[in-house]
Amino acid sequence: MHLLASETCSRDLDQLGDEIAELSAHLDAATARLLDLIREFDARGGWGNGFRSCAEWLSWRVGLDLGAARERVRVARALEMLPLLAGALARGELSYAKVRALTRAATPETEERLLAVGRAGTACHVERIVRGWRRVDRIAEAREARRQHVSRALHVYQDEDGMVTVRGRLTPEAGALLMQALAAARETLYQRADGSSETPTMAQQQADALALLAETALHTASIPAPRESATRLSSTSMRRSLPIPISPASPSSKTARAFPRKRRGASRATRAWW
Repeated sequence: MHLLASETCSRDLDQLGDEIAELSAHLDAATARLLDLIREFDARGGWGNGFRSCAEWLSWRVGLDLGAARERVRVARALEMLPLLAGALARGELSYAKVRALTRAATPETEERLLAVGRAGTACHVERIVRGWRRVDRIAEAREARRQHVSRALHVYQDEDGMVTVRGRLTPEAGALLMQALAAARETLYQRADGSSETPTMAQQQADALALLAETALHTASIPAPRESATRLSSTSMRRSLPIPISPASPSSKTARAFPRKRRGASRATRAWW
């Protein structure tokens, strides 16, 4: 009699455990749907009616702790680019705790491997793996950043015909800044073109834009002024070669001559120069 009662109790406990696991899977699937809604709400700016962020709105509307709300928004955004993890959460294969940890390190390239980690280990195990993964990533990123910084270079030399050749290698940040500055300078030089003359090629426009950036740099107050002899040499050389005429002026007038005022006739002068 006692053995029968024990077996019955064991079956009841097994059934209870199965129900807990099944309900947890349903909750994870519901969480996946919730994250989809949060991502759409965030992308459409539904929180912009007096709140500073989607997480702040979520904290007010749902009653989440602000830190937990930020995590929900972060995970929701990350899953948009991680369809394998999003699908595993929607099917209840991975818990939200595991997915939350995995999205801190996962990329579209590493998602499949990290998904296997999530399926094989506990949430605590996944957290440890992700911490180690991120540490390795940071070390690799720092090493790559140092390598790029050391390999930066810019070579400027004059050819036999007097033309100047520029060849360089910049870090991604400096390169992006240069490309943005060149685009702004090109727009300044050519946005008022009337179409009456031939439009320079993109390479020619880039060269003209670089010259404009160099001229502007020489006349920016934030850059230390060169020695007097170098100033005279630069001023004389620039008046002969730069696409936009420069006339000697007092320091107070240099600041006022921002390059937008030099757009008139810039296209004709730059074409002649290059």
